[in-house]
This record gives sequence, C-alpha cells and structure tokens, in this order.
Amino acid sequence: MPAVTPDLSSTPDAGTPVPRRSSWAEAAAAADQASPAPSAPITSAPITSAPISSVPAPTRRPARPPVTPLPQSTPQDGQPAEPDYGTPALAYDGDEAAPPSSYLPEEAPEPAPAFRRIRPTTADIIADSPMPDFISSPGLFVKEQKPRPVGGVRGALYSLTGGAWNMGPSAKQREEDELGRRISRQLQGSYNTAVLSLKGGIGKTSTTVGVGLTLAEFRGDPPCAIDANPDSGDLVERALGEGIYQQASPRTITDLLANIEGVDSLTALARYMHHAGRLHLIAGEQDPEVSDSLTAAEYLRIRKLISNYYSVALTDCGTGVTHNAMSGILQSADNIIIAAGYAVSGAKRARSTLHWLASHGYEDLARNAVVVITDKDEVSSRVDKDAIEEHLAGICRQLIAVPHDRGVADGDLVTLDVLKPETRRAYKEIAASIVDGYR
Repeated sequence: MPAVTPDLSSTPDAGTPVPRRSSWAEAAAAADQASPAPSAPITSAPITSAPISSVPAPTRRPARPPVTPLPQSTPQDGQPAEPDYGTPALAYDGDEAAPPSSYLPEEAPEPAPAFRRIRPTTADIIADSPMPDFISSPGLFVKEQKPRPVGGVRGALYSLTGGAWNMGPSAKQREEDELGRRISRQLQGSYNTAVLSLKGGIGKTSTTVGVGLTLAEFRGDPPCAIDANPDSGDLVERALGEGIYQQASPRTITDLLANIEGVDSLTALARYMHHAGRLHLIAGEQDPEVSDSLTAAEYLRIRKLISNYYSVALTDCGTGVTHNAMSGILQSADNIIIAAGYAVSGAKRARSTLHWLASHGYEDLARNAVVVITDKDEVSSRVDKDAIEEHLAGICRQLIAVPHDRGVADGDLVTLDVLKPETRRAYKEIAASIVDGYR
C-alpha cells in the first residue's frame, strides 16, 4: 500500500526554530496552520519525521495524592477493637481512568469523642434511686401525730384549746396504752388459759370474768370462757347477772356435748353459748347429779371445737386439781392463773398447787404461772401483805394483786364499768401477762 505523504510545503524548515508556545490555545493555532488544507490532494509520499519539540507539552493534571490506610489500633483491656473498613484505593494519575466506585474505600463513621457523656434519662434516675420502705418507715411521708391526752391537766388543755396545744399523753397514760397493745397482740392459732385454785371463794370465778371482759374490750376477736367447774359453777351468772341468766335459754356444756357432732359452724355453736357483750360463754352444768360427770376426753372435744373459732379461751376450773376433767384441762392449757387470797392459808395453798404441778409433769405451767391475789374480804391490817406477796413472787412468772372492790366482793354481777380504776388496771395487767405467755 502506497504511503501517503502530506504536503509539508508550508512547514518551517528543520533548522528554523519554532517559537515555544506557552498555552494550549497557541499550540492548537500553530497546529492548524501547519496542517494541510481540506481540499489539498493526498499523495502517497512517505511521511518524513519532523521534530515536534517545538510543540509545547500539555499541562498535566496533578495526580491525586495516594490514600493512606488507616492504622489498625490494638484493642486495650476493656476497649472494643476498631472496625476494618477495607483496603483503601491506590492513587491514580489524572490521565488514567478513574477506578470504579466499588474500589473506593467507604468513609468510616467518625467515632464519638471519649470524653463525651450520655445524659441519663428520667427512667434511669428512677431505677437507680433507692426504693423507700412505705411500711417500716411511714414517718418519711406522713408526719407523726401525737396521741391525744386523756384526763388530767394535759387532757383539759387539749380540750380548751381545741387540740392546738397537745402536750401528749402522760407517763401513766402511756403505760395504759402499752398494756392495751400487749392485750390486743395478734395471735397465730388458738390458746387456752386455765384458772384454778385449791380453795373456793377466793376470787377464781371473778378473776375469770374480769379478765375475760378485759380481753373482749381490747382484742379484735372475741374471747370465749368455759365453765368446767364440776360443782355447779356460776361463771355465766357472774357475767350476765342472776336474773338475765334465768331468763335466757338454759343451755349448758352438757347440751353442747350431746349435739357436738352437728355443730359445724360458729352460727351453730352460738346456740349453746351466752354473750356478755363481746365475751362469749359456755355455761357449766347446774344439775348436781351430772355436774361431776365431765371427763377429760369430753373436755378435750369441747376445747377442740372452740379452737376452730376462738383465738383465746379461758377455762374456769373447779376447786382442786384432781377431778375428772382436770387432766384434760391441764393437757390443753398454754398457761395458768392460780387464784389466792391475803391469808397465810391461801398463800400455802397457792404454793402447794405450784409444787403439785411441777411434780406431776407440768413444770412449764408452774414456771410460767401467774398468781393473782385478790383482797376479797378486805383483810385486817394485821396481815402482812408484803410478806405474802414476797413469799409467792419467787415461785411464779408474775404476781398481781387485785385490790378490794365491792364490785368483786359481792359475789354477783361483775362489770368493768362499776369497778375501781385500780381493779380494772389489775385485770389489764393479768390479761396482758397471759397473752405475753402465748408463744
């Protein structure tokens, strides 16, 4: 194929220096002048090399600086390792084709400065704050109110100022309130206290009624008193009064035993009981022919029935500790009250009772016994009461003296409203003492 030789007639001589152009525009204009006209014929003359040093070199676009890979940090203790974002793209020249975008490194998210702290939310603050105890620390939320004083100068000032001046209760009133709290203590289960003596007429039944009425006054659940005296006991008469008892239905402990299989609720049991306020009573048998027939097994059946509905029971025993029902009474008793009087003979009988109990397998009852000395007949001043109390105090858990009171000594109705404050206080101490013994 013949070579095509361009027309170089207008090209400057080889020896003639071509002026250097300083821009691409001048170089392009010089190239247009040196190129052949479009209408000029193309010959086959060979192409002669000509120096093109006169054509200025194009200005190169500066190369993009190479991307330096991020240094891989070594994780320290407790610090997570930084993620690897792949191999960075290499630097390329401006005249070369740009690498595909898939080869470009992804920009790593800027990590949060180490010193920046996240503000805790309200939920976090509530969760981290200690939970207050609303039960054991009510004073944190409600201001404690002083108890209202009753009686005396403090009570008078409280009433005159309409409660604006509250000096609080006196020491005596605080002691009374403490006795009330001890009596009203909540119990888990049913408990029985036996009231006994070796001699009649020294305050055994009156103590049972007075303590029973006191328990009914302060406890949330009513107590029950059982007349287990085989000698025609008068427990219900002393609690209700002779006239009211005669008008009431004459149901006794014997009637309850005869129908005990059909008593399956408190409503059914109430048909065989008497009520002195909130004190519930089971009358003893009045017929002399059958009054001494109550056995230990029969009493235990009565006690088991009572335990289903009452948390506190009092049993008024007969005189002595050897009659038929006595073994069942002592077997089911949680503690005992021994009635005594201000007489040398009464103190000796109380001591003999404790000795008999300790020597017949009832040591716990003797050790935890409460001895009650009732000044029923207002003994002569020649009797050394302190010596008698000292004689008995060392052989029992507690000794409590009941002062002389006509409301007790008359042998008739016993009501708390007509008793002296000292007598009522003594019955409260007895009630609190026996409840303390329920463990």
